[in-house]
Amino acid sequence: MSVLADWQIAELCLAGMVIPYDPEMLNPASIDVRLGDTLLIESAERPEMVRYPLSQHTMENPYLLVPSQFVLGQTLESFNVPDNLNGQFILKSSRAREGLEHLLAGYIDPGFHGSVLTLELKNARQLHAIPLWPGMRIGQIVFTQMSEVPSLSYRQTGRYNNDPTVMESKG
Repeated sequence: MSVLADWQIAELCLAGMVIPYDPEMLNPASIDVRLGDTLLIESAERPEMVRYPLSQHTMENPYLLVPSQFVLGQTLESFNVPDNLNGQFILKSSRAREGLEHLLAGYIDPGFHGSVLTLELKNARQLHAIPLWPGMRIGQIVFTQMSEVPSLSYRQTGRYNNDPTVMESKG
């Protein structure tokens, strides 16, 4: 197993692994991803999370994630991961230094396809809100070459394939 280099990631992205592909997002061993335009937020009225259009916010007029608040977000990018690769979402260090946490559910199986990533985000700060807006660089994906192609790909088994928007737990 080895981590893919920038040029390998770029070739795969040009072939449709990450959509949309922006070469400006490329790092030496990862690709940055941006926050998409929808959140799922908690509501006092019901246990299910409520869809919230983040698209009405900008860097100048952000959504303010209040201290201890938990939301589900999504990446702007969707993914079509080949069966011989896996990936790991890692929060950008700049976001972590601002007090944002990601709850470490960012593993991307071989064969994950047709979907955005759902991000589990929480404000770890005690006194101040953290601004969120669509298009902000939220994290990066490190892709790893599998030593072998799995006998059963997530392409066949995955419950979160073909999800074009943020999703709650499917159990």
